[in-house]
Amino acid sequence: MITRISVVGIAIITAALIVLLSAFNGIETMIENLYSEFDTDLTIRVEKGKSFNEDRIDMKKLAKLDGVSDISRVVEEVVILKREKKWASVNMIGVEPSFLKMTNMADNMGEGRPLLQDNGEDRIILGAGVLGKLEGFIPKQVGADMVNCYVPKRDAKIRPGKSPFREKSIGVSGTISYNREVSSQTMIIPFELSREMMGFKNEISAIYIDAKAGVDNAELKERVQQLVGADFKVKTSYEKNELIYKTSQSERIIVLIILLFIFVLAAFNLVASLTMLFVEKLEDVKTMVSFGTPRKYIFRVFFIEGLLISGKGILFGLVFGYALCWAQIQFEFIKMPNTNGEAFPIGLSFVDGLLIFSLVSVLSIIFSYFPVKYLIRRNVNS
Repeated sequence: MITRISVVGIAIITAALIVLLSAFNGIETMIENLYSEFDTDLTIRVEKGKSFNEDRIDMKKLAKLDGVSDISRVVEEVVILKREKKWASVNMIGVEPSFLKMTNMADNMGEGRPLLQDNGEDRIILGAGVLGKLEGFIPKQVGADMVNCYVPKRDAKIRPGKSPFREKSIGVSGTISYNREVSSQTMIIPFELSREMMGFKNEISAIYIDAKAGVDNAELKERVQQLVGADFKVKTSYEKNELIYKTSQSERIIVLIILLFIFVLAAFNLVASLTMLFVEKLEDVKTMVSFGTPRKYIFRVFFIEGLLISGKGILFGLVFGYALCWAQIQFEFIKMPNTNGEAFPIGLSFVDGLLIFSLVSVLSIIFSYFPVKYLIRRNVNS
C-alpha cells in the first residue's frame, strides 16, 4: 500500500510541475503577444531630452538598412481629451501611416476602422478604455464622434485670459485594445497634426522601426546604433518591457523551486516505502547473506526497487500532466477572469518535460541511494 502511495505522490507532483510550467509558458506567450505587437521591434530615442531634430539622423540610410522593413517618425506627449463634461488624460502618439501596418492594427480594432484620415479630414484612434471614460461612441454608418484635444504649449507664459493649451476638435475613427495599458492610456494621431499641435518644425520624439521577418532584433539593434551614433539610444521591444518579462520568468523559477521542495517532501514516502520493504524482507536478506551473497548485490536489489517505484511515478506524472494540458488546449475547461470567456493559455514544451524528468530523476536517485545505503550498512553484516 505504501508503495502505491509513493507512486501516486511522485506522479501528482510531476504532473503539477508539467501543468504549471506549461501555464507559465502560455502566460509568457500571451504577454509577449500583448506587448510586442503594439511595441515595434526597435525604438530610437535621444539620449538626453524628450525630442530632437530629425535631421540629426539620416532617415534614408536608416530605411535602407539591411533588415529594416518599415519606419515611422513619432511625436509623443501627454495630453487632455474632453467630450462634453468628461475628461481623460492620455498618451498622444503621433505616427505615420506605416505604423498602422507595423503594429497590425487592423486585427486589433475594437470598433470602427484603422484610419488616420477620412475624406481629407484628420482622425484619431483611441484606446477602448479611453473612449469608455469619455462616454463616446463609434457611429455605425457615417460621421465621427468628436473630442477636444488640449496640448500644452511649449515655453508658454501663463497670462490672464490666455490658455496655456492648444485646442483641436478631432473625430474618432475607431478603438484599439492590444492590452490594458494601451486601452486605457493611448491616442493614435496623424504625425503632421501632432507636430502642428506641439508647435514642432523638424522635431520628433522617437523613431519606430519594424524588422523584416527572421531578422534578429538584437543584431539589428547593433547596426542601427552604429548608424545613429552615441547621442541616441536604441531599444528592442523586449528591453522596453524588460521588467514585465523578467517578473514572469522569476515567478516561473520560484514556482519550480517550491514544487521541487514539495517533491522532496513527497519523496519521503519513497524512503518509507523502501524502509518497510527492507524490514519485511530482512529475514530473507540475512538468509541470502549467510549463503554468501555480497552486500553490493543486496544494495543493488533495493536501489533498483526504489528507482522502479519513482520511475513509475514519474512516467505516470508526465503522461497525466501532458494529458491535462492537451485537454485544456482542446476543450478550454478553465477560463481567465474578466476576459469574456477566453481560455487560460497553455504552452506545451517538451524541453520543460525533459527538464522536469531530469530534476525529478536526480532527486529520486538520491532518495533511493542514501536510505538503502544506510539500511544495508546498519542491518547487514559482511
